[in-house]
Amino acid sequence: MRRRLYFIMPDLESAQRMMKDLLLARIEDRHVHFLAKRGTPMDGLHEANILQKSDLVHGAQVGVGFGAAVGLIVGGILVFTGSVDDQWQIFAVLGCAIAGGLFGLWVASMVGCAVPNSRLRRFQQAIDDGKLLLMVDVPKHRLDEVRSLLNAEHPEAEDRGIDPHIPAFP
Repeated sequence: MRRRLYFIMPDLESAQRMMKDLLLARIEDRHVHFLAKRGTPMDGLHEANILQKSDLVHGAQVGVGFGAAVGLIVGGILVFTGSVDDQWQIFAVLGCAIAGGLFGLWVASMVGCAVPNSRLRRFQQAIDDGKLLLMVDVPKHRLDEVRSLLNAEHPEAEDRGIDPHIPAFP
């Protein structure tokens, strides 16, 4: 299990130094993500991808739940109106729930891609001011070690805390 640490870096050089320190601390670059204002050079940094920048994951979760619920309702209506043979009723309800969940997943994911990540809203002012946001996913047992290392080696960085809930797959 991992936890996400947030740091605000004042400039590109300090971000590059922090990236090197994280690599030396054996944090893989796939767990280090930088986010900056559009057009900011990101030389030598692992830029955040669509999963970190947008609300895609949250949208997909909401879409599956809402779509499956609507599908269950539609399947129930089909059963109670007699539109389905008795032997196919359970398949009709489950099929509608699965189809509704998949449709909700697709639609909500498309919307989520276009919406900025709501968890990063508190960092938006710093990003707009030209600073860089570092998001590093650290194993839970190394959290204090990595956090104290970064605070000691980079006094110019603003420690912005820990996010206990990160998606499992990004």
